[in-house]
Amino acid sequence: MTSTTTPPSAPDTNTPPAWLPVTAVAVTLVFWASAFVAIRHLADDFSPGALSLGRLAVGAVCLGVVALSRGLPRPTGRQWVSILSIGVLWFGVYNVALNAGERRVDAGTAAMLIQVSPVLIALLAAVFLDERFTLYLGLGLALAFAGVGLISLSMTGSGGNDVVGVLLCLLSAVVYSVSLILQKPLVARLPAIHVVWLACTVGAVVCLPFAPTFLDEAADAPASSLVWIVYLGVFPTAIAFTTYAYALRHMSASSLGVTTYLVPPITIVMGLVFLDEAPPAMAYVGGALALVGVAVARRKPRTVADEVSPPA
Repeated sequence: MTSTTTPPSAPDTNTPPAWLPVTAVAVTLVFWASAFVAIRHLADDFSPGALSLGRLAVGAVCLGVVALSRGLPRPTGRQWVSILSIGVLWFGVYNVALNAGERRVDAGTAAMLIQVSPVLIALLAAVFLDERFTLYLGLGLALAFAGVGLISLSMTGSGGNDVVGVLLCLLSAVVYSVSLILQKPLVARLPAIHVVWLACTVGAVVCLPFAPTFLDEAADAPASSLVWIVYLGVFPTAIAFTTYAYALRHMSASSLGVTTYLVPPITIVMGLVFLDEAPPAMAYVGGALALVGVAVARRKPRTVADEVSPPA
């Protein structure tokens, strides 16, 4: 992503009050954290693919209203290839894998696992975008995956929680990381809202084979569960992406990126309140170690990982 600065002689009269970007960040974090809890809550009523389709369809409609109000997107053929890839990976595979993973692990554990994605993004940027592979990145990578190992150990023999759920959440983190590497050059040339809307729409199309299952499960699900699917599409998907983009426009990427460390603890608290569940004790240690690894990997010099943060 690029940023511009205003010369001292021409102060920016459009600078918003300081509380607005902070409020946008708070809204984003709460909505993204709530998504992990909502997905876990809906696991009994909707299968992973059906839940993905419902959420993405609602999100695509909401994002489309905002995106089209800013004009028609005009990607080039090459940009369409990247958009299609992002739609399949980020919005398709990511959501299905995360939904499946949260049938096996609690919401807080899933949030901690997804937070390793900035380390993966930094690694991919070093490989494919010629960014420096630093000592901090190597150490952060080792710490993050040591934390993941502890979380995996905590899942062994813990009832419905198991290592398969951990691997599914890690798959979500990997495909999200690849998608962000593809997205970086796109948002430098196209409005971010257009990129996100088109990719979300592609993801919804990819999930269309789950439509019969969704219709069957929706017919049997309570009305409250349908409301939760609409919530996932409107708030954590459409609104949270918009508030995050607004905050990024008015805050430094590194400062904004640090705030996403709050998503796992917020998710854990919400899981306790709404689902009466929490991660196993060792998972807290592993999650803390993984977050330390992310923090170490994001030390100067900055990488692409400083500019992106994982949603739910």
